Amino acid sequence: MNALIQRIRLEGTPLGHGNVGIVKLDSLINHQLDPQLTLEMGQAFKARLEAAGVSGVTRVLTVEVSGIAAALTTALAFGVPMVYARKTRPITLSPDPYTASAVSRTKGNEVTLSVSRDFLSSSDRVIIIDDFLASGKTLMAMVDIVRQSGAVLLGLGGIVEKTYDGGRALLEPLGIPIVSLACIESADETGIVVSSGKG
Repeated sequence: MNALIQRIRLEGTPLGHGNVGIVKLDSLINHQLDPQLTLEMGQAFKARLEAAGVSGVTRVLTVEVSGIAAALTTALAFGVPMVYARKTRPITLSPDPYTASAVSRTKGNEVTLSVSRDFLSSSDRVIIIDDFLASGKTLMAMVDIVRQSGAVLLGLGGIVEKTYDGGRALLEPLGIPIVSLACIESADETGIVVSSGKG
């Protein structure tokens, strides 16, 4: 994903002053989206996950809001539905959803993620796609939801992996493919060092 890497170099902004390692990518992922690049992300996730042995996907799972775009294009590439975990529980959500807690690094608060039992079951074969693979804690909360459903977890993907946050080490014991499309090696007042993704 050379186009993604170049865009991160050009448009990414490291946030300092106590926010070491946090990168603002508002023009690509978290506020504005490039439709063509997002479509290419989905195709890249499919190609890399299949190359790692993933097959028979029936659902792509993500977290609202910033994971939705890449998860949608990944689901489109696989030809399957996309389901996203809600961070707030609307009155329309079916009773007794699958839930798990996660801490938002950018917002600094804990949220309860909820997925309706109507859209995830033991017959599913799932991949999880999110915007960042950082500490891995949000992804682990999603893994917990998949486990509650009895579905088979086939693989994980993050658009951008922050290698210094240790998320991959947390997730590797799952024994499934973990894919990132770009890796940020460091982000501070001197700039962003970005390289090719892993997996």
